[in-house]
Amino acid sequence: MEHFERFNAEKLPREKVFRDPIHGQIIVDNQIIMDLINTPEFQRLRRIKQLGTSSFTFHGAEHSRFGHCLGVYEITRQMCNNFQRNYPSQHPGDGLWDDSQRPVALCAALLHDLGHGPYSHTFEHIFHTNHEQITRQLITSPETNINKILRRVAPDFPHQVASVIDHTYPNQQVVQMISSQVDADRMDYLQRDSYYTGTNYGKFDLDRVLHVMRPVKDGIAFEISGMHAVEDYIISRLQMYLQVYFHPVSRAMEVILDHLLMRAKHIYEHPNEFAPEFTPYMLMPFFNKRFTLDDYLALDDGVLTTYFNHWTHSSDDVLNDLADRFLNRRPFKSAIYDQQTANLLPTLRNLIQTAGFDERYYTAVNDSFKLPYDTYNPKASKPQTQIELVQPNGEFIELSQVSTLVASVSGREAGDQRFFFPKEMLQGHEDLEIFEPIYEQFQHYIQNNHIIKPKENK
Repeated sequence: MEHFERFNAEKLPREKVFRDPIHGQIIVDNQIIMDLINTPEFQRLRRIKQLGTSSFTFHGAEHSRFGHCLGVYEITRQMCNNFQRNYPSQHPGDGLWDDSQRPVALCAALLHDLGHGPYSHTFEHIFHTNHEQITRQLITSPETNINKILRRVAPDFPHQVASVIDHTYPNQQVVQMISSQVDADRMDYLQRDSYYTGTNYGKFDLDRVLHVMRPVKDGIAFEISGMHAVEDYIISRLQMYLQVYFHPVSRAMEVILDHLLMRAKHIYEHPNEFAPEFTPYMLMPFFNKRFTLDDYLALDDGVLTTYFNHWTHSSDDVLNDLADRFLNRRPFKSAIYDQQTANLLPTLRNLIQTAGFDERYYTAVNDSFKLPYDTYNPKASKPQTQIELVQPNGEFIELSQVSTLVASVSGREAGDQRFFFPKEMLQGHEDLEIFEPIYEQFQHYIQNNHIIKPKENK
């Protein structure tokens, strides 16, 4: 309650409004929230794309993590308002909403993606960073602006906010607002990504989902009358993964980015062998595995793009070619494979190597699978909170038990596994006719974007 009073003491005399294409208006009525938004750490998110390489496929997908974080805050604010209006707690432990939890919920919602870097997932793979750990550091380290503002509420408030993001906060209602199978994070990015990619897959009735959401003793549940709105959300999420997030061209560009950074790291580690002019100063702390928070905060999409432009003039042929492929959207091609054709991959790699491409940098396997909805399994490595519906008699029932639609996709992975390779292997290269027989041999293994076993000549 003390935190709530200190937070409320910083109410703005007049609320601020951010115009937003998804939510119409994002309303901020507290100086703490406003000051968090205005920190350099948070403003940096303007310079980091939400969808990374997806903008190479969907040209409108230039939106930033800044807008997404504001959107998650706004949905969480609406949740708090709904809970306080319709389900206010009457006494401790009654399973209803205690509005003293509002400050920690709003701050965690706003800051949940604070630690993301440029092309975050690829960057993490190459340099072994972890955006969740960095988010926690930015919130709990005394030297950050974020931490100083949060400590105005209470000395332990930064750690409370971080514990929500870590899923260790004792109030599961707050945790599930930010992270569950139907949370503010997912509901915003589905709608936002759908809007900016120009697709309709991620659209669902957000207002209805929020209206039927209610706090319960162990977290959040939904009125059974709103089951169809929740179903719509589940299917929207499935379609967005299949049609947008797993798009083969976006994945191909991510493979090129991954191999570009991998090559840059290799050159840095072997300075006497390659490109002596290679001096990417802002990446050196990451090559050396000795980076500070300030080093991390100095990076954004623009910094990496600047280096990529420089690398197109590098004396290292692999580095400059991969940089050019990435900047000028020359994606790899890909073909789907399965257990029956996986044994053909070494043959395909050998053909690619014979055609003059270093298979370490010009081939890759990438699998993308997602569970549209998963029932709770305590033995899973990351057990999911299941979606509970409240029946008229007050009893709970798990969503897939009453929804045949959700039951049909529950626990079933959707996606594919692909082998990526240079487009030249399918189209040839006008300056390298000597490799035409190799290209033709390779093409016998590809049919309708699938890897096949070639038919033997009789």
